Amino acid sequence: MIFAIPDEYDSKFRFCVVAGKRALQIQAGARSELGNGSDKPAYIAVREAAANLIRWRTLVDENAPQYE
Repeated sequence: MIFAIPDEYDSKFRFCVVAGKRALQIQAGARSELGNGSDKPAYIAVREAAANLIRWRTLVDENAPQYE
């Protein structure tokens, strides 16, 4: 299973984290955005992330020191 990482993700790591969190949600009973399927939660989550169906955002700590 090889997917192209959408441009909305700034790194492969973020793509994996988003898909991993979504897989946990699906495993806990959340409905898939792709419809009913018999695939494993991890595979469904990766397909949803590759199709850019998962909403996510980066949290910024305003109190963190800023380095130049």
